[in-house]
Amino acid sequence: MKIVRIETFMVPPRWLFCRIETDDGTVGWGEPVVEGRAEVVRAAVDVLAEYLIGQDPLRIQDHWQVLSKGGFYRDGPVLGSAVAGIDQALWDIAGKTYDAPVHALLGGPVRDRVRVYAWVGGDEPAELADAIAEQVEAGFTAVKMNASGIVSPIATSAEVDAVVQRAAAAREALGPGRDFAVDCHGRFTPATARRVLPELAPFRPLFVEEPVLPEHHPALASLTALSAVPLATGERIYGRAGFLPVLQSGIAVVQPDLSHAGGISEVTRIASLADTFGALLAPHCPLGPIALAASLQVGFATPNLLIQEQSRGIHYNKDADLLSYVLDTEPFRFVDGHAVRNQLPGLGVTVDEHAVRAADRIGHSWRNPVWRHDDGSLAEW
Repeated sequence: MKIVRIETFMVPPRWLFCRIETDDGTVGWGEPVVEGRAEVVRAAVDVLAEYLIGQDPLRIQDHWQVLSKGGFYRDGPVLGSAVAGIDQALWDIAGKTYDAPVHALLGGPVRDRVRVYAWVGGDEPAELADAIAEQVEAGFTAVKMNASGIVSPIATSAEVDAVVQRAAAAREALGPGRDFAVDCHGRFTPATARRVLPELAPFRPLFVEEPVLPEHHPALASLTALSAVPLATGERIYGRAGFLPVLQSGIAVVQPDLSHAGGISEVTRIASLADTFGALLAPHCPLGPIALAASLQVGFATPNLLIQEQSRGIHYNKDADLLSYVLDTEPFRFVDGHAVRNQLPGLGVTVDEHAVRAADRIGHSWRNPVWRHDDGSLAEW
């Protein structure tokens, strides 16, 4: 079996899909994308494809090593994402070749279902109680919301109060038996995080995500010592080496993205590393169906999984949604807030290739907003 064709597709709202075909007609799908830089990742996939054409697709680990480490310059979001999508597609081909789900190839399932959470609100959640009630009615037992919109370099009393009031509203709407997570999106400086985290503790969030930017990760040790609130981070870390110092700082939850951090192959290794620190895995995934399918396969086979993000109804998705490009929606039907394990081969996602090719003819040029403080200086989005 040899790889004969590698194609990429820019599909709305902001995704990039990768299709790898072999000489016996087996097709694997992956999702290599940096949101807002999809065109750049597409070019990186084209470069990596030069090596892969003519290769045996089942040598997944060897290909991962060559694609990730075969160049003198390595790492980063663009290369990590290009490798991630290719890796997903190769695992998909392997599963279809052996007529087995990827979780079986990873050593077999450790659970029958994966807990998932739903997003509520956008950058500044409004009508939070109503949004949470809607997700509870849909069967979800956990939700996540953004902590805030623009925040001053050192948050004002009013800005801190707004974050705390949202947490209080979420806890009141959910009651004691359900969970909420708070995503700071890296918008807090270390000083603001120190001010806010103790205020959130009484509401017992499942975790607080990205309390500071990746470049401020040296502050994490002091933050974990300051508050009992579990801290999570990792969507902007692209490999095992990057996770080691944050795990040493005492974070509770790692959040690698299977479309950024080297795909299935690397995220399984990140999960094992986290397990040695007693930390849990909660893969980042506000993306499309292929990325979610890959994340779920890892989740079914990972002992230290906590929960899985998914993008149904997320505020980013304006022109298409999670189910827009799949023929079989059953793998993405959530029962009592969980994705149920099945035995479909490969990633378990049936891509609507006609819809994907039609969408690619339209394409997209999604870019994240650029925010500014009142004084005109750049603010974190």
